[in-house]
Amino acid sequence: MFNILEQAQVAADRQNWSELVQCLQQLPMKGHQPLEAQNLEKAVSLAIAVLEYGDFQDRWDVAKILPNLGNGAIAPLINLLEDEDADIEQQWFAARILGKFDRPEVIEALAKLVKNADEELSQIAAETLGNLGPTAVASLATLLLQADSRLFATEALAQIRRSETIAPLLSVVTDSQVGVRFTAIEALSSCHDSRIPPVLVAALKDPATAVRKEAVRALGVRAYLDEEFDLVNLLKPLLWDIRLEVCSEAVIAMGRLKTDAAAAILFELLRSATTPIQLQIETIRALSWMETATALEYLEKALIASNYHIHPTVCQEIVTVLGRWSKPELKSDAAKILINFIESNHPAVEDAGIKQSLALALGQLGDMRALDVLIQLLVNPDNSVRLHSLSALKQLGAGEMRPKLESLLKEDNLGLGLREGIAIALQEW
Repeated sequence: MFNILEQAQVAADRQNWSELVQCLQQLPMKGHQPLEAQNLEKAVSLAIAVLEYGDFQDRWDVAKILPNLGNGAIAPLINLLEDEDADIEQQWFAARILGKFDRPEVIEALAKLVKNADEELSQIAAETLGNLGPTAVASLATLLLQADSRLFATEALAQIRRSETIAPLLSVVTDSQVGVRFTAIEALSSCHDSRIPPVLVAALKDPATAVRKEAVRALGVRAYLDEEFDLVNLLKPLLWDIRLEVCSEAVIAMGRLKTDAAAAILFELLRSATTPIQLQIETIRALSWMETATALEYLEKALIASNYHIHPTVCQEIVTVLGRWSKPELKSDAAKILINFIESNHPAVEDAGIKQSLALALGQLGDMRALDVLIQLLVNPDNSVRLHSLSALKQLGAGEMRPKLESLLKEDNLGLGLREGIAIALQEW
């Protein structure tokens, strides 16, 4: 035995790491006569040297040996894992090997690694903890009892996708540390358990922005809870939260509910003079995601309303989302709204950008009733508007549109502007 370790040391001195591994492979494995303490410590030290200086294959081979050297390998492996000067590959192997030791100190070290900036290291730490299963959960639950280890223990529990983590995570949802509360709420939001919805509801009133936002998001993907918890009225106050990012998340959540009550509250937010433009735009998108007749009606009211000022950017967004309406039974209504808007002489229609969006939207909807207004847009002095109109006409049916435009051009009573627009369109065709 001593000769094997002597040969291994010689190989280490020569930096012949593959030969060193071959020597270590000759040591007795588990179930055989154990090494003496002094020899065991020497063997561990040599194996760690391979992890530090060997190539990938050497490290791969020694990773199979280290677990057989017993718990004496744990401390050196943890030191390597936590060494800021170690390269990522060394730490990756250290984490992988530590997964063979079901010990509290190992679980704590891996838990600290879960939030490592390197995604690969974080992933191997989380996977290793997950493989340790209930033992890891129990150890991490114990770490939750200590303030200085609570955050990284919560973060580690959040990465272990097992039902056993729900109870310990629920125990810290009201912790004094914002990071702990947020991590717990975020992790619980992906679980299905009757204990979780009330926790999410309570978190809507959390003083921390990140926690409120996450609670809103989590409830927004649980539209089935609307009837039981009256989500519309629970989420409504968050639309006017002091933090815009929470308001935005609440708008998205309301849109996912897809109810008339939710649409009415979103319209109320859209009409408010104090609602920032960006939030108005997000509200418009949320209404469009609903794709209901009620949501369409509110978008129409917002588009043609004259009792409050509507910003051109907001107006353009409404036009854009109406053009993307995909529900067959409502596409015709969306097209009619846009056509009426063009013919209404609304001040916003004078904006070239809005005219372009109108042409694009009508082309996407493919409604033949838009033919006349699109031809009228060909007269516009703005070249981009004319090109958008031409593109929309092609979308209505290139085979039918060109002959129709050629026919119109032959009419004697055709206005000069329209004649010029059609001529340009045919030239560009």
